[in-house]
Amino acid sequence: MALQKQGLRRQNRGINMELRISNLSKTYANGVVALDNISLTIPAGMFGLLGPNGAGKSTLMRTLATLQECDAGSVFLDDIDVLDEKDAVRRVLGYLPQDFGLYPKVTAYEMLDHFALLKGLSNRNRRREVVDGLLQQTNLFEVRHQRLGGFSGGMRQRFGIAQALLGDPKLIIVDEPTAGLDPQERVRFHNLLSDIGDDKTVILSTHIVSDVADLCANMAIINQGHLLLCGPTQELIHDVSDKIWARFIDKRDLPSFQIRHPVISSRLLSGRTLIHVYSETDPGDGFEEALGDLEDVYFATIAGRHRADASCDA
Repeated sequence: MALQKQGLRRQNRGINMELRISNLSKTYANGVVALDNISLTIPAGMFGLLGPNGAGKSTLMRTLATLQECDAGSVFLDDIDVLDEKDAVRRVLGYLPQDFGLYPKVTAYEMLDHFALLKGLSNRNRRREVVDGLLQQTNLFEVRHQRLGGFSGGMRQRFGIAQALLGDPKLIIVDEPTAGLDPQERVRFHNLLSDIGDDKTVILSTHIVSDVADLCANMAIINQGHLLLCGPTQELIHDVSDKIWARFIDKRDLPSFQIRHPVISSRLLSGRTLIHVYSETDPGDGFEEALGDLEDVYFATIAGRHRADASCDA
């Protein structure tokens, strides 16, 4: 049986891998339910896991990355039992955690070379080829001899992706990768993630809606440990496209509008307060139909106004 599994894995190394999560649950000692019976199938390509801070995203990511135990459930990466066969998972996994620590006095090349050695690349010439290639891919080759302590936030995140790509992983997990990046670095990081997502399964865990809208063909929304919504991103947007209504109001009138209408969001636009309402029919009261986008999907779902089949098990 063990030899049969190894043979299957050798075949799977050259193809995209599907991740199947079934009835995954985790409750911490303080009583916080981080994951409540999560079932989700994640296909190849870029997959967005969207939710507010404290939703349970990082708990799920750490569990998938074999860094944390769950209380119940199962996870399979093709034929690999993620919860029981951690070494097998780590051989095909690349992981960029939310807090990625670096040695500030070590250069980018030295650090990545060290990581490559830990990954088993013992041949110096082959290791140099791999490290140089990853530094080129992440646009860090020109600063490879610069100490990591002098890197900007975006450069540190790109270095984090470089180390996650060591060993040509089939599953890559990135947790809140663009938080704190300036707009130019966000665009550069988006382009990098898009490039690597062509032939791998990449899970992007974030609270930033635009990251998922820009990058992910499939997605899920999680909040307070519950899976609320999932599916192809464009289909989810289409589901709310004719249910969003908007109007500008005086910000002092917001509480009364929230009483009279299912307001899902309010924001300032050119100094004026714009509110969005979720309604299947014209709510009147001066509202005009708006073209719904992923922000509307997210806010309507989190607010409990929009629901779909939360079982994303294929």
